[in-house]
Amino acid sequence: MAASRRIIIGLGNPGAEYADTRHNIGFRIADAVAARARFELDQHYASAEAGEGRWKSRPFVVAKPLTFMNRSGETARALLRRTKSTAADMLVVVDDIHLPLGTIRIRRGGGTGGHNGLEDIADEIGTTDFPRLRVGIGNDFGRGQQSDYVLSPFDPAEAELVEDVVKRSAEAALCFVAEGLQTAMNRHNVRING
Repeated sequence: MAASRRIIIGLGNPGAEYADTRHNIGFRIADAVAARARFELDQHYASAEAGEGRWKSRPFVVAKPLTFMNRSGETARALLRRTKSTAADMLVVVDDIHLPLGTIRIRRGGGTGGHNGLEDIADEIGTTDFPRLRVGIGNDFGRGQQSDYVLSPFDPAEAELVEDVVKRSAEAALCFVAEGLQTAMNRHNVRING
């Protein structure tokens, strides 16, 4: 029996005004994964920009939901159905204010940490047992300013570190595709010094 397809979903908000924001680092990583595997996210299905390719002979799908962050579950549910994959085959790439910028943390499942995108996915697919790649964006904001912070662009001084984080996160996602979750966790749970 053939192995099920792996899925990489990068979370973010559609629209040019959100493109370079902290909240959209999942989109940047999804683009980097597709570019590294040499395919385009030029298909539209499951309420997402998506593309399909292979990495080290493993077929996989990359998607960026066209819904807003807090409605990402619609895409996750539709992709699982379309690919006949399980929640364990789906890696969700998401920003995390609880981790410093430069930190990449892959987990097998667990809580949503209050992240609206993860919460919606868990609600739509009926479980929190799906892998996620949490990418630290820091939390340098005052009381009541979280929304403004996550919807702001990275500081120019952070640009080099952000590029490194995107590259390393894409490598981690491709490791998940080719070698599985445990190897990806062992190899790529890191803190990059900025």
